[in-house]
Amino acid sequence: MPQRKSGLKALRQNNAKHMHNLDIKTDLKKTIKKFLASVKDKNTTEAKTNLTLVYKKLDKAAKRKIIEKNTAARRKSRFSKLLATV
Repeated sequence: MPQRKSGLKALRQNNAKHMHNLDIKTDLKKTIKKFLASVKDKNTTEAKTNLTLVYKKLDKAAKRKIIEKNTAARRKSRFSKLLATV
């Protein structure tokens, strides 16, 4: 536990940022799950709308440096290939 005022403030800021990033990651995972479920059910119209949401969330997470830029690009590529198979 930090002793100085600046250390306490830094701890509070780190916790706030951690919770914010965790919310974004959780939302991204839920969106990906919805997309994969719609692909599994072979519901193409729903899958296409979910794919656009997944793209949006991946781009936002990469922009905020929650995930790497290349990781977002790789996942987008794999998800689009998955949709093409349906």
